[in-house]
Amino acid sequence: MRVALLTEGARPYAQRGGPGWSARLAEGLREHEFELYLLAGPAGRGAAEAGPGGPAGRFRAVHELPMWGVRPAGRGPAALRRRQYLRAYEQLVRSLVMPRERRSFAPGLYRLAELAREDGALPAFLASGHAQRALERAWRSPGADTAAGQPMVRDVLVAADLLEQCLRPLAAPWYGTGPGGLGAADVCHVVGAGPAALPALAAKRLHGVPFVVTEHGLHLREQYAGYREAPYRWPVRALLLTFFRLLTEETYRQAALLTPGSAHDQQWQRRVGADPARTRVVYEGTPAVARPAAGPEPEAPTLVWAGPLEPGRDPVLMVHAFARIHAELPAARLLVLGEETAPGYRAHCEALADRLGLAGAVEFAGRPASAAEAWQRGTVVVFSAPSHRAPLLLADAMLSGRAVVSTDTGVAREVVGPTGLLVPPRDPQALAGACLALLGDEERRSRLGLAGRLRVQERFAVEPVVTAFRDIYLELVSNWPAFPDGRSGPVGQRLRPFARPAEYWMAIGAAAAPVRPARPAAEERPVAAAGASSSGPEARPEELAEAL
Repeated sequence: MRVALLTEGARPYAQRGGPGWSARLAEGLREHEFELYLLAGPAGRGAAEAGPGGPAGRFRAVHELPMWGVRPAGRGPAALRRRQYLRAYEQLVRSLVMPRERRSFAPGLYRLAELAREDGALPAFLASGHAQRALERAWRSPGADTAAGQPMVRDVLVAADLLEQCLRPLAAPWYGTGPGGLGAADVCHVVGAGPAALPALAAKRLHGVPFVVTEHGLHLREQYAGYREAPYRWPVRALLLTFFRLLTEETYRQAALLTPGSAHDQQWQRRVGADPARTRVVYEGTPAVARPAAGPEPEAPTLVWAGPLEPGRDPVLMVHAFARIHAELPAARLLVLGEETAPGYRAHCEALADRLGLAGAVEFAGRPASAAEAWQRGTVVVFSAPSHRAPLLLADAMLSGRAVVSTDTGVAREVVGPTGLLVPPRDPQALAGACLALLGDEERRSRLGLAGRLRVQERFAVEPVVTAFRDIYLELVSNWPAFPDGRSGPVGQRLRPFARPAEYWMAIGAAAAPVRPARPAAEERPVAAAGASSSGPEARPEELAEAL
């Protein structure tokens, strides 16, 4: 089976990981042919490493498209052709600014993809004054949504440039049924959604190739969080967020299957319009399941708090809770591990500890050498964030065998379950009480720590990843017609699954053509594959270091 993996390498906002997870998936499914299609940063920033030892060595081919930088070279369309581009582009941008015309987003998007495939002039058109004037007319026309503010000329110029970069994948040289074309793939696998889903949407529209979407942390949610601090005026932010929301809705609508990394993300996807019947939770696995548990506990009762020093992780709540803990247990210590990501926030936390009389009992130790070292230095691991969006850090702490206390938000209940203590968010008294209960009961700490380690080893193991996606790929292909566009197969042939058996891809010699199968019998019926496992994809260990 030929699988096209589509993912992003880097973004200026809400950055995502590179092709590491995709490479590990390709390594586990060696019976299939994988090609990586990477939306990279400027000048290839975030590209896959070359050579047999890097991620690129796992793929049959690696195709890159620079996303954020100078647009690709090329001439714009001629006058007659430009009118077709303008009609499609106006349809798209009006859907972004006119609440009553949201449904025109998909037709405009697909029309631009068809035009771009025919002449490749889309990037030049999107950067032209014609596109900028079309955006300005739509944005300032009666009925346009200007709740975020009236757009200025500079807003039009900035928004047009950002839209050109977002739509750049539609003009990538990846379409067609030849070598390197998405039309020759059996399945497209989008990792991360967002602009990475644009080639999959175009491939389905142009060639009928089904696609599956895997999200480890929702792209739309990250955009809403990232654009709050983007250096653009609010009208531009509102326009771009509308684009990402409509793109996400269309991606969820067209995807054959969605595989969120947690049930918490699954609920968010449903709120955006995902079909529950086409959604399957696939936990993000971690290779750390084979790591031995942490050694003996430190002599002094020590609480470990790990994560970026920023308001979103709420280390201030941990300091306030520790003030209550230290009052009842003077021997207790608090170890805060992590880098400062909000300027001046570490100094703020240190000043708070001084005011509460905890200067000698609280240590801000910075970023640890590894996550395993962080958990080793504590008696109990504590998470105080008001929202836990990703399960990876919680799962890694539980693998250490240390007892865990966490605020009951996001994925915490789903990951920790009955193997740890969950407390309400923003409640220092409840957090202090849970920590004191564990610090004073060694047998309970040991029992919860062992139970948590076993729970994570069962739910977040790496091995089920290969089985889950092997079944998913087979299920998609077995229920999808081999010649969906009606032009690739014999005239009048009824579309049916498995019209191309394994022998279709077998080649005699290095440059032989594929062997065409005989026409299926008229009475043959489609065969549905068995359902896939609910276990999750493999983890990205490098993200643990970033999270700390």
